[in-house]
Amino acid sequence: MITNKTIDRLIRFDGGGLPVLSLYTGLDVDVSDRVRLRAHLKGLVQQVEPLTEDESLGHEARVSLREDLGRILETQGMRQRPPGTLAIFACHGAGLYEEVRLPRKVRDRVRTDVTPWVRPMLAVLDEYHRTCIVVIEKQVARVWELFLNEIREVAVVRDKALRKSDYAGWYGLQEYGVRNKADDLTKRHYRRVVGVLDQLFRTGDHDLLAVGGHDEEIPPFLDFLPHRLRPKLAGTFQIDADSATLGDIQQQAHQIVDQYERDEERQLVADVFDRAASGGRATVGLQHCLWAGSVAAIEKLLVQDGVVIEGVVCDESGWLGLSGETCPFCGKPTRRTTDVLNELAETVIDESGTVEHVRADTPLKEQVAAATLRFPLPPQQTAAG
Repeated sequence: MITNKTIDRLIRFDGGGLPVLSLYTGLDVDVSDRVRLRAHLKGLVQQVEPLTEDESLGHEARVSLREDLGRILETQGMRQRPPGTLAIFACHGAGLYEEVRLPRKVRDRVRTDVTPWVRPMLAVLDEYHRTCIVVIEKQVARVWELFLNEIREVAVVRDKALRKSDYAGWYGLQEYGVRNKADDLTKRHYRRVVGVLDQLFRTGDHDLLAVGGHDEEIPPFLDFLPHRLRPKLAGTFQIDADSATLGDIQQQAHQIVDQYERDEERQLVADVFDRAASGGRATVGLQHCLWAGSVAAIEKLLVQDGVVIEGVVCDESGWLGLSGETCPFCGKPTRRTTDVLNELAETVIDESGTVEHVRADTPLKEQVAAATLRFPLPPQQTAAG
């Protein structure tokens, strides 16, 4: 599965100018049928096959690309049908070959460029918070971690219940005393569960919290959450721990996290647009964001998911634009790129900024990109040609 470490390694990959092949496929064929599978992959890679005979690339580049295409057609990652998407990044001449499984499907595509095309991967990574799920009962609580469509149990908290022998006959105890004892045991249990959650979140590995259980149990449990955990709460869900399957719990948590994601995206877009409208450190629109990325001014970039736009980039200065043959910074020739948004996202990450791919229906659909800024933008420079 994809990780931040994988993304970082691919973003920083330097092939020394050799072509890097990036391929994404959802595998809409039966992988047990090797003939049809090979035909499926062949249909994708034939889009770039002419480059293996393009003498303008140079002998070493053509040989490297030829090897990459051959290896992809025989890739081991196809032997079992994975869920979602398989992404392959290859540059034989520079020793790169990596297969990464993405938990959701993205459309089939293939690209060659001097850098790996990682923006579809970034879009997927943005969607998946590492979520802590707790299903609470008065004596037992189970805790799971949900990340990238995988769920694993991380803790079980069991506490003493008030046994029948404790109250049978009551031996002179008042009924309210028994109830108080039961309440005390429940409260002690809730404190222990919160302690486990607090320890998990203190490591910094978890982003969100989802709480499930019976309606009458969730509110009193939430009262025990410390202030530092309350902002992490993405939502709650009703479920019976005795009859629910792990799939039921996972589905409920997914719905909570998805709704949280869309709401978060809408709020982010609204905040950036408002800041830009009031003259704050923010900018809206692709052209403005490309310029902001060129001068390393972007703190957080918002990009409409699924949009691909051609453009140009100067590998010497880092300037990004929609067109132009000559860099306005250094005067050197620019390089055409099939996806300038991918180049922009990589630039922002390289400059320690963050990228959010927005899937929600917001005004960003019209503008494609928006960003918060580290400093006011200098006058924009455009390329010649």
